Amino acid sequence: MTTADGPPVVLVHGTRFSAGQWSTQLSALRDEFPVTAVDLPGHGARSAQPWSLSAATEVVAAAVDSLGGGPAVVVGHSLGGYVSLEFARHCPERLHGLVLAGASASTRGPWAAPYRWVAGLVPRIPADRLTRWNDRLLLRRYPRHVVEATIRSGYAFHTLPAAWGEVLGRFGTDALRHVAAPVLILNGEKDTVFRSGEADFARAHPDARIELIPRAGHLANFDAPDAFTGAVRRFARELPVAG
Repeated sequence: MTTADGPPVVLVHGTRFSAGQWSTQLSALRDEFPVTAVDLPGHGARSAQPWSLSAATEVVAAAVDSLGGGPAVVVGHSLGGYVSLEFARHCPERLHGLVLAGASASTRGPWAAPYRWVAGLVPRIPADRLTRWNDRLLLRRYPRHVVEATIRSGYAFHTLPAAWGEVLGRFGTDALRHVAAPVLILNGEKDTVFRSGEADFARAHPDARIELIPRAGHLANFDAPDAFTGAVRRFARELPVAG
């Protein structure tokens, strides 16, 4: 399969990160698929733009259109996974397949309480201190070449309260009803929090399956880049040709 043959792929980053989160996947997939990664509003190159879920959906839609090859495989991690569910609801004709990575937990009910607390706490901590903590954490846990683009792009701590404030309470398994395309629920084996609803999410869609990345946590594309990329590649290859 060549780039001309493969479906377009759009990568949507998680909380506080940016398109830099996907540097390894971009390098690995670009020979086979038209591929791009977005900066959501309030993140990366769009740091100055105010967050809203509707604006985030528009960013994903524009990225799909920019690849020019018809409906796309959208890969969303964590916050980006919930954005991708919203995109699927509003733009079903632009979606060829959906990969939910670390985003198969309901954002409703008591589960959301700790995240509301974190979203409220983050603005009280100086951004430079949060940056140092995140840099050290990433460099301690992962090879530099895997996280260098993420560190270089900076972090969107200022956007976290608005982003999670809108996502929390909004998404449950019923969100899968709005997804017309096949779904891959792709989780790190050790991501116990965001795996909590994976079976319910899978049951809610007639063409969904679960795949686990062995020994990986929530940041599975950092923990096991080759395995994560391989799962996305197989899913995209196996999709029927778009009509």
